[in-house]
Amino acid sequence: MKQRSALFAAVCVSGLLVAAAAPAKTLVYCSEGSPENFYPGVNTTGTSFDANTQVYSRLLEFERGGTTVVPGLAESWELSDDGKTYVFRLREGVKWHNTSRSFKPTRDFNADDVLFAIERQWKEDHPYFKVTSSNHSYFNDMGLPKLLRSVEKVDDYTVKIMLNQPEAPFLSDLAMEYAGIQSKEYADAMLKAGTPERIDQDPIGTGPFYLVQYQKDAVIRYKAFPQYWGGKVAIDDLIFAITPDASVRWAKLQKGECHVMPYPNPADLDAMRKDATVQVLDQPGLNIGYLAYNTQKKPFDDLRVRKALNMAINKKSILDAVYL
Repeated sequence: MKQRSALFAAVCVSGLLVAAAAPAKTLVYCSEGSPENFYPGVNTTGTSFDANTQVYSRLLEFERGGTTVVPGLAESWELSDDGKTYVFRLREGVKWHNTSRSFKPTRDFNADDVLFAIERQWKEDHPYFKVTSSNHSYFNDMGLPKLLRSVEKVDDYTVKIMLNQPEAPFLSDLAMEYAGIQSKEYADAMLKAGTPERIDQDPIGTGPFYLVQYQKDAVIRYKAFPQYWGGKVAIDDLIFAITPDASVRWAKLQKGECHVMPYPNPADLDAMRKDATVQVLDQPGLNIGYLAYNTQKKPFDDLRVRKALNMAINKKSILDAVYL
C-alpha cells in the first residue's frame, strides 16, 4: 500500500484473532483482482504488489505506516563520502521457504541472491532478463540501468553497489515492492530443468508468508512462515478472496465472509461509517495521477488544443459526481 492511496473497510475481528480456543488465526482479505504473476520485478499494479509483498523480503523495508527506510535483508549499510558507493551487510541465517513442488533450498539467503535480483532486471544478456517479461517497469523508470555502475559480492554477506552519480532516493528505491529478492539457487535449478518461468509461478521467498494455493480470479492462500527472519507473524492463515466488484466485496464484508476490503464504492461510504461493526480507514496516497498528451502527434502538438481540452474537462463535477 506504499505506492497508492487506499480506502479500507474492516470488520472488527479482534475476537477472532485472539480467541484462545481457535485452532488457527485466519484473516480473509477481499482483494480487488488477480495478480499479474508472482514476480514483483515485472509487476505494474498495486493488486500484484499486494499479492507478492508477503512472499518476498527486500534488501531494505519501509517502516510500517511511514516512509522511513529501515533494515530488511540488509541489517546495516554504509555510504561513501561522495555518495556513490553503498556497502550492505546482509542478515545471516535467513531461511528460504521450503514449499516449492519442484525445488528444496539447500542454503540460507546470501549475497548471490541480491546480485541475481538486481542483474535479472539490469543486464539484457542475463538468462532471466526475458523470463515472464522483459518489461522491468519500476527498475527502468527510476533510471537504475544508467545509475548503476557495478554490483559486487564482497563475501557471502556483504554486497557493494557503486553508482555513476549520487542519488538521494536510492535506498528508498531498494525498499519498494519490485525489489523483492528471489533465490538464485532456485533460479539456477529451474533454468537447468528448462522451466525458468516456474520461479515466478511457484514462488519461494524469505517473507512472512509462503504461497499455498493460487486459483486465478478466485483465491490466493498463504500460510505463515514459522522461520521468518522477522519472527512468526500473529496470523496463521492469510486468504485473498478475489472479488473484483466493490459492491460484492461490501456484501461479503457484511456477511463476515471477509474481514478486510479495499476500495469501496464512494457511494457506500456513508453506510459503512454508520455501521458499528465496521471501521473505515483512509489516508492520502503517495502517488500522482494525471492525464498526459502525446505531444509528438497531432492535434496534441498544438498547445492551444491541449489548453482547450484541459479547460473543457469539468474537474469539479467529476470529483463531486464520481468520487463524492
